Amino acid sequence: MPHFIIDCSEDIINIKTPGEIMHAIYEVSDATQLFAENDIKVRINPYTHFKLGADKKNFIHIFGYIMEGRTTEQKADLSKKIITRLNEMFPDISILSMNISEFDKATYCNEALIHTLNTSGDRHFNPQKKVKNNETKT
Repeated sequence: MPHFIIDCSEDIINIKTPGEIMHAIYEVSDATQLFAENDIKVRINPYTHFKLGADKKNFIHIFGYIMEGRTTEQKADLSKKIITRLNEMFPDISILSMNISEFDKATYCNEALIHTLNTSGDRHFNPQKKVKNNETKT
């Protein structure tokens, strides 16, 4: 958590590499200190086929999915910072946008939550870390 999924026209990755684009989003989201650095996930989907309005050539839209618990102001600030950074990278883009949706803690599940050794319900549970800690104690 969080997940940032970038949808964009294929021409975008000819202007900047996927790595540069994903790194920019990763770096900005990490700088907000809203998330643990190791939890941030970014992926990109360049589209060959798409239809935009008249006189519009390229687009980037970021779908942000985060765990509930941040304020509206924090989410708005995150969106603005990411869009500002991408606008610096792509000053001539036709469409540049982002939205943030929240995961509901009550319905969220991941591998860590179902692990038999996770007795605390920690969604960041790492069984290797627990084994290492137990080994060093004995």
